[in-house]
Amino acid sequence: MRKPAIVLNVNNMRTLTPLAERLRPTSLDGYIGQEHLIGPNAVLRRAIESGHIPSMIFWGPPGVGKTTLAYIISKQVKRQFFVLSAVSSGVKDVREVYDRARMAPEPPILFIDEIHRFSKAQQDSLLGAVEKGLVTLIGATTENPSFEVISPLLSRCQVYILKELEKDDLKKLIVNAIEVLKEDFKKEIVIEENEALMQISGGDARKLLNAIDLVVGMLDDASPKAKKLVVNNEVTTKYIQSNLLKYDRLGEMHYDIISAFIKSMRGSDPNAAVYYLARMIEAGEDPLFIARRMLILASEDIGNANPNALLLANACFDAVNKIGWPESRIILSQTAIYLASSAKSNAAVVSIDSAQALVRKTGNLSVPLHLRNAPTKLMKDLGYHDGYKYAHSYPGNFVEQEFLPEEISGTRLYSPQENPKEMELRRSLKAKWKDKYGY
Repeated sequence: MRKPAIVLNVNNMRTLTPLAERLRPTSLDGYIGQEHLIGPNAVLRRAIESGHIPSMIFWGPPGVGKTTLAYIISKQVKRQFFVLSAVSSGVKDVREVYDRARMAPEPPILFIDEIHRFSKAQQDSLLGAVEKGLVTLIGATTENPSFEVISPLLSRCQVYILKELEKDDLKKLIVNAIEVLKEDFKKEIVIEENEALMQISGGDARKLLNAIDLVVGMLDDASPKAKKLVVNNEVTTKYIQSNLLKYDRLGEMHYDIISAFIKSMRGSDPNAAVYYLARMIEAGEDPLFIARRMLILASEDIGNANPNALLLANACFDAVNKIGWPESRIILSQTAIYLASSAKSNAAVVSIDSAQALVRKTGNLSVPLHLRNAPTKLMKDLGYHDGYKYAHSYPGNFVEQEFLPEEISGTRLYSPQENPKEMELRRSLKAKWKDKYGY
């Protein structure tokens, strides 16, 4: 029989503390991953070891150690640690923490998980305490804090980006998990293959540990008398797929569903797009999260093949922000259907990727003199702005002249794709530039 580390008796049922919680490290030395932040001489490690830590925001995908790192910091600097979830907490809960903080010998750490879910008013309530040093705030978010955290609060916090765990990090987690599970089951456990576990995890430690826990438990149920349990890719895939709902009981398919939603729209399937939209709605997903992803897709996957897509997606985001549930589901559905049915082009993202790669390769090339601003007499004497042709002074509001630095003259970064709107753009550009850019 499995021997749980901690057992709670509820209605004669036994519940095992999740493996991820049992393996949560309590020191920097036991922390896995994020070497760029807490490795030797890394910026955050130096701050922690000095004992002088700023208020901060941890930005990164789920399961990479944001909560764990916040807890370790509190232990390292020997401060009280208060935890609030933005999903279930409000201003009243924050004020209660402040009341307790005033009695603390040193400013405690206030950790707010999913801080992006706090409204503007709730985030405003944090400003005074952070500014006065009543608490040291650590917020965790999976969303870009530039968009989700109000500017006054963001300016008072250091933002640290946490990355998906590397393959070697995941392997260490597997080894640690197996050592604990061997004690639980009193059996030899062998990881014969780990590729399926790695793929399922997606760089998420919690997801990986839950998967291992589930697979080993199912193996033991299937062969209770076996002395050795062997985990391989076939077994992992079999048990995870057949117990998908159990595996996802904490909403861990959040990112899988949004991925399927985006790919369905990119693949021009409005039926699948609406299906995955319904999955998210039924699961209680944040409607702004859905609208934001559609706004990105409108530029990334449609772009100038249908410029109206971005306008509609932006209108959808604004409308959802104003309307709320349940009516917002209709607005989301309308937009998802439109985006999925639209002509597609990723020329915008290809163009900016190519341009950035060129900038990194060529460095800061000189801007042609005739394009430079000339606000002073000296600049005019040096030839700044000389020879610039004002396009609106010419027929058709166009006159051929050089806009790129000499070293990369004629480099084409935007290539219109095969759709009616962009083919029209291609014809217009070719008429203007002739053979210069190869349109």
